[in-house]
Amino acid sequence: MSETTVTGGITHFPQFDDAQRDRLFRRRPQPVTLDSPIAHLAMALGATLYVPATRPDLAAVIRRRAAAGATSMVIDLEDAVADDDEAFALARTIDTIAAFAADGWSGVLLFVRVRSIDHIETITAALPPGHCLAGFVIPKFEAGTGAAALDAVAVASQGMDRPLYAMPVLETARVVARETRDDELVAIRDVLNRHRERVLAVRIGATDICGLFGIRRDRDVTVYDVRVASDVIATIVNMLGRSDGTGFVITGPVWEYFANHERMFAPTLRHTPFRENDAVYFRQHLVSRDMDGLLREIALDRANGITGKTVIHPVHVGAVHALSCVSDEEYSDALDVLDRNGGGAQASSYGNKMNELKPHRNWALDVVDRAHVFGVTRPDVNFVDLLTEWSGE
Repeated sequence: MSETTVTGGITHFPQFDDAQRDRLFRRRPQPVTLDSPIAHLAMALGATLYVPATRPDLAAVIRRRAAAGATSMVIDLEDAVADDDEAFALARTIDTIAAFAADGWSGVLLFVRVRSIDHIETITAALPPGHCLAGFVIPKFEAGTGAAALDAVAVASQGMDRPLYAMPVLETARVVARETRDDELVAIRDVLNRHRERVLAVRIGATDICGLFGIRRDRDVTVYDVRVASDVIATIVNMLGRSDGTGFVITGPVWEYFANHERMFAPTLRHTPFRENDAVYFRQHLVSRDMDGLLREIALDRANGITGKTVIHPVHVGAVHALSCVSDEEYSDALDVLDRNGGGAQASSYGNKMNELKPHRNWALDVVDRAHVFGVTRPDVNFVDLLTEWSGE
């Protein structure tokens, strides 16, 4: 395997060598840097892996995860850090960013999840030249308090040769409660619009959302099966994820599980794609680690207008990225839609559907952006090929 690091940015599937890329991709994933268009940068987040700031090997684990294929990571100063460890975690975060700058390393889109505006100010004041920090994740984001956090990120960016980005997390009672949700989301939209060039993506805190109802979703169900959480997600996408130029990228909620357990329901992962790829054992491996539930939730994220996903374990990264690649059929359909002006409909190049030029245009533009970032697979390559290659099976 070879590690590919783009100065100032990332390329997806860095652990694949040239022969693997040629075998898997009709169009290879392209480099994305912190100077790339915001649409490409937001798409490139992919699986955003969280790591506690208190880890003793923080810098080493970030480098290791990047070499293994993670493209965006968050150093967590909030939920993952005990109150007594806050000062230690903050100092370790600053030291880690400084160490990367000293080495000229920038192999991952790196963010810090802060507890307070003070953290934003403290960290940015200590940033060395050539740092790789992409921005901040702002938890518990509300209109009443979030504006000050975004203002702090804007002030911190002044005098820098590139912007720092913000990713607000929507997870509080005002966003969740039915009687306050619409007004709160309209107010949040107004706040985000004032910082449109700085808001990279809006994240959804599904664990906190479920927690407000005393719910922890089981491995056998997706977040979309939890109706109160699904209702919140749908409203967030409706209010903030529109593709008419007023919306933002919305990222998928975290999948919490990664170990074997006693199942109540049969696995949802079909046998056929794995039999066709001589990967029946690999399917059993995925099921044993609850990956079939994750794969289903990723597919439902995409179906509901959501891009990328928060993850807590490195084994999840490959699943998110494999399902983010653009298939040859998707790419052909997108090009067919974008190559013609005006309205109307026509049969797809694959001869199995109708492409309607106006309704499918925004979808096609999204596919082209995703193709730039994640690549386009060859006609005979599917997600099973990508997952088995990723895992080395």
